Amino acid sequence: MLLATIILLGAIPQSADLARSVAKLPEMAAEATNDASARTLPTAPTPKVAGNVAGAEAVQPPIVAQPLQPMRPTFARPRETRGQRAAWYALAVTGHGAAAFDAYSTRRALAGNYGTEGNPFLRPFAHSSALYAATQVSPMVMDYIGKRMMVSQNRWVRRMWWLPQAAGSGFSVAAGVHNLAVVP
Repeated sequence: MLLATIILLGAIPQSADLARSVAKLPEMAAEATNDASARTLPTAPTPKVAGNVAGAEAVQPPIVAQPLQPMRPTFARPRETRGQRAAWYALAVTGHGAAAFDAYSTRRALAGNYGTEGNPFLRPFAHSSALYAATQVSPMVMDYIGKRMMVSQNRWVRRMWWLPQAAGSGFSVAAGVHNLAVVP
């Protein structure tokens, strides 16, 4: 806030200089027109052939209608197809569901004192219901990365767009199954 105030206040003296230069604008324009009228313009060169030669007409190009062709953009970014979009949504639902399953099994294992939360980022949320919301961050990041990969300029990246979401879902399901195996 302080930086914005300093920048705005620093521009005030410049505004006064601008106001003075704008006030002198009509005088400067009048001086420029006086200088232009004092100068003489060069004359045009004389033609080598006289303009009124008998029987000579200027050659005109034929009038032909040009076909209108639409302009192609110079840079076309790859787009997602309908099938890719449907697969992306399916993987997103799967990833978020797997993360919720992992959170449920983790809470169940921690409630029975069968272990501790191994992820240091989720450890503060381990003993509260906020664990369900905290585990949804990773699938959202994987969804974003997958969506960006889907429209990437690199062909090999575009072909692997599904990998982040599928890997995240797989790890969440594996962690959930492990947690359920720990709880008798």
